[in-house]
Amino acid sequence: MVKIALFGAAGAIGQSVAAALRAAGQPYRVVGRSRTTLQSRFGADPLAEIVTWNPDEPDSVREAARDIETIVYLVGVPYTDFHLHPLLMRQTLEGAFAAGVGQLLLIGTVYPYGRPQSERIREDHPREPHTFKGRMRKEQEDVLMAADAAGLIRGTILKLPDFYGPHVERSFLYDAFQAAVKAKRAQLIGPINTPHEFVFVPDVGPVVLAMVKEPRTFGHIWHLGGAGTLTQREFVQRIFAEVGRTPRFSVANKLMLRAIGLFDPFIRELVEMHYLWTTPVILDDTALYELLGTIHKTSYDQEIRLTLDATRLSHGAV
Repeated sequence: MVKIALFGAAGAIGQSVAAALRAAGQPYRVVGRSRTTLQSRFGADPLAEIVTWNPDEPDSVREAARDIETIVYLVGVPYTDFHLHPLLMRQTLEGAFAAGVGQLLLIGTVYPYGRPQSERIREDHPREPHTFKGRMRKEQEDVLMAADAAGLIRGTILKLPDFYGPHVERSFLYDAFQAAVKAKRAQLIGPINTPHEFVFVPDVGPVVLAMVKEPRTFGHIWHLGGAGTLTQREFVQRIFAEVGRTPRFSVANKLMLRAIGLFDPFIRELVEMHYLWTTPVILDDTALYELLGTIHKTSYDQEIRLTLDATRLSHGAV
């Protein structure tokens, strides 16, 4: 019987969680708006049950959540539509309540913390977002944790930093891997000499699976950091070194982003988050280690090799 549903499954993190479930031989349900997209991602997996939904229709949400014990919530929206995050969470929870879902794990971000007040951020760091996107993400979190406090569902949040990995196009490092393989110039957002961390997408799924099996997970916020901190410059140097090329890159500062944003809606929305490049949020995930006992993190060097292998393969390079 299917016990876990991945709402918003088609993205990179959803596919990582699905891979962990597949490796464990555990049936699961994938939920999204487009059957075509879900079929392309999960159609070859006999363990995956494909269900489409429309979160604006209560009956559709209830049907997507029917007979499910745990929802892993990965629903994304475009940067221009962040006002939808709290609304979609409320709609999902209402359907989950009606369907008798027991618990929900939200994949969250660092946005609700606002500017960091310490070098490393623990889960008790104040959530004081100074951006619209941070406020919307905080409201989304508050909706879930209020439902948990009211005893309506067990809720928990796993916060991730920037992520990357094989075939992960929605990553700020994606262009660097493409440029290294194609011998082109990488386009970066600066400054590139501040400490940063990146979580490797394939490492996330096993952590999520372990968390939903651990009752102590619920009622709390948790962090999963990367394999260490390094600057974007160091990261790009490692990527190019792995293919035996001298790093070539251009760096866009905040002023340049504003100019590009006049013509590009995504970049225009990105400007308010530029503080993450000047004062990065580095996550302390000690508590998650204490909860789970062990967490596998691939080394950055191995992550880079695996991502480059996938990039070469997608371009027919060797």
